[in-house]
Amino acid sequence: MRGARWLVDSLRAKQDIDKSLGQHFLISDELIARAVELAEVNSNDHVLEIGPGPGVLTEALLETGCKLTAIEIDEGAIEHLNDCFAPEIKSGQLNLISGDALTSNWPTDLSKVVANIPFQISSPLIELLTRHQRSPHTEEISDVVMLVQEEFAERLVMEYESDVGSLGMTALLDWDSEVEDKVAPHNFSPNPKVHSRYVHMTPQQEELPCDRRLVRLLIHAAFAERRKKMRSTLKRVPKRLNRIPNWHSARWKQAYSAIVEDDRMDARPEEFEFEDWLELASDFTSFGEEE
Repeated sequence: MRGARWLVDSLRAKQDIDKSLGQHFLISDELIARAVELAEVNSNDHVLEIGPGPGVLTEALLETGCKLTAIEIDEGAIEHLNDCFAPEIKSGQLNLISGDALTSNWPTDLSKVVANIPFQISSPLIELLTRHQRSPHTEEISDVVMLVQEEFAERLVMEYESDVGSLGMTALLDWDSEVEDKVAPHNFSPNPKVHSRYVHMTPQQEELPCDRRLVRLLIHAAFAERRKKMRSTLKRVPKRLNRIPNWHSARWKQAYSAIVEDDRMDARPEEFEFEDWLELASDFTSFGEEE
């Protein structure tokens, strides 16, 4: 293996860092290996890597013998990767895609996602992973390991009371998430201003007593104005309600009227546990039952 430092220096010798893409390249071979270890990548896996950049994680993943699809938006990095990994591309082990991972088509047979992602795409990427996982046309992803900004990781797993929000609550509908190793800025080139953290996500297998989409809508509606009580925020019919089968404005108003005097409606969203959201969605469903 050429190692992280060689790959990063090679790319940086060819072009300047693009700050608009949030480029901070991990240069610790030990921490790179840790991502592969957390995901337990093996030769039977088809792995998706998002934003390979200089290819430091790419190299470590390919060493496992896995099939790898890597999506990179930076054309200069694409040229660099084509040069560095020509044998793997020729053999078909590495499928290198030039484009935006948020809009590109992902393979349907992925088993794992392992990535050091640009911080600014963290939230939309979680949404995209969830949609991919829910699709009836894709195989289930067993593990997602991503290096993200520490603050984002804490909000995803709701590490502290102040981290409770729509991101962590909606993620719980589909994923069990854990924070792993902390990564200090000196492990990157160039150094970011904040610490990073590995997060490990695995599918949430629990059968829910209500429609996941309704729970998600309730959570987003309430946290959109998190300082207000639920009685106030849930009074308005959500804009995307009709995207949920059998739900419409009249049914929402009927359900709200039946539950508006409930003591729970005096709460603010951060006071709700995950189970409380499931119970509320179940009550909305029964009180607004279609005739």
